[in-house]
Amino acid sequence: MNREDERIIEGMGRQALLNAEALTGASRLGWKAGFGTEAAMSAIGTRQPLAGFLTTSTLLDSGSSVPIGGWAMPLIEAEVAVRIDRELGPGVSPETAALAIGAVAPAIELVDLGSIESVEEILAGNIFHRQVLLGEFEELGERELGEVRITVTANDETGDPQDPREVIGEIPPIVAALADQADLLGDRIQAGDVVITGAAVPPAPLSSGDSYRVELDGTGPVTVELA
Repeated sequence: MNREDERIIEGMGRQALLNAEALTGASRLGWKAGFGTEAAMSAIGTRQPLAGFLTTSTLLDSGSSVPIGGWAMPLIEAEVAVRIDRELGPGVSPETAALAIGAVAPAIELVDLGSIESVEEILAGNIFHRQVLLGEFEELGERELGEVRITVTANDETGDPQDPREVIGEIPPIVAALADQADLLGDRIQAGDVVITGAAVPPAPLSSGDSYRVELDGTGPVTVELA
């Protein structure tokens, strides 16, 4: 498990300082998963997705224009966001995590990719996070997470609906893994937290002038323009 990896223990300790700094001028939003595909985990030598934090300091409204001219390697990640309706602590099972997920929404995360040589540095920098945009949440009700499909429109070209599980796997184990690692910050996944679960389609490089739209079947879209 990641929480037993000395690199992750050190990196999360350093991330805690960044989190505390962010919360001096913003409010808690939730958590993000990163490096959660099999290929990504193999590349950095981990067994679970990495955990990062989200605050309102990097939250933008859908439709925002984001200048990326000064970024080194800007990427867009189309993601499934989930809202957590009950507290989750370390050691929680995927089954319990699944029961805590109350709603889903499309999400866009913008990252500025850097070196992946050091897991400690990746975590200390909050996994290259720069901005997050969220669509409207839809209550799950009787709907199963496995039924969720994500569609990305890039510069007016719309792709086919995709099953996120083909890229990131099942969502409840991701949430459970983040709950384990949140404990390394002295924190828990709390009721009301938003979790973005990782790039559900391969991340795409960005250029100024690009526009993206991400939607889940049955929900409203989230959009962004790059300047």
